[in-house]
Amino acid sequence: MSDNWVVGNLQNTIDTWNSKLSEIWTIVTQSPTEFRDGQIWKVILDIHGAVQAIALALLVLFFVVGVMKTCGSFAEVKKPEHALKLFIRFALAKGVVTYGLELLMAIFNIVQGLVQTIMNSAGFGGATKTVLPNEIIEAIESCGFFESIPLWAITIIGGLFVTVLSFIMILSVYGRFFKIYLYTAIAPIPLSTFAGEPSQSVGKSFIKSYSAVCLEGAIIILACVIFSLFASSPPVVDTGNAPATMVWKYIGELIFNMLILVGTVKASDRVVREMMGL
Repeated sequence: MSDNWVVGNLQNTIDTWNSKLSEIWTIVTQSPTEFRDGQIWKVILDIHGAVQAIALALLVLFFVVGVMKTCGSFAEVKKPEHALKLFIRFALAKGVVTYGLELLMAIFNIVQGLVQTIMNSAGFGGATKTVLPNEIIEAIESCGFFESIPLWAITIIGGLFVTVLSFIMILSVYGRFFKIYLYTAIAPIPLSTFAGEPSQSVGKSFIKSYSAVCLEGAIIILACVIFSLFASSPPVVDTGNAPATMVWKYIGELIFNMLILVGTVKASDRVVREMMGL
């Protein structure tokens, strides 16, 4: 690394961005069962089991309410075909509540397969690192003290923007993991609504919402792939400009690309929900 303060500050800023991008890549491609050595998952499983007992009681309630609303009289329940239909509904609903965790993990694994397909198709095994061009380093190092003053201001302001953007993006990705944990912990309650025909829309909405949260990972990875393609082809540096102009143009274009990536990551929830009609 160069001994020049401006170059060092720019490089530290870019290193911060690269580390957050690599962390995002790791988190999105990781299973919630492995995140933080699985300690959080163990607690979620305990909560899921406790909520499941309550959901089984609600299962009966939703079933009875559904029967009362869909059957005009008790005589209809006595009909073999109607009684069989109600029995199958109750059995399927109980199976969904009992094996709800396996269902959610199956959906998550399907989406992770999609994420892996995107990565393999793009030929990426990880995030491409952004590198400070040598032309800018040489131009900055050739500056005297007074010429370096505007460069200090540019690098400080640009570094602040990049740092803030990197933390906003990483918080959005962590937020997706939090939502997966929340959905998994409380899943038995909305899944129990499948027992009643009038209430089954709640269960369907829950499954679609959980699938949307999982699909956010595919949108985030796709956005990271596109940004990595931009990073692998850095902005053209015009060596004929003054050093301050060169740095300003480079930082400005870099921040512009980062804003697009952060905006896409932040909007991944809305994008997926619009795709699924939620």
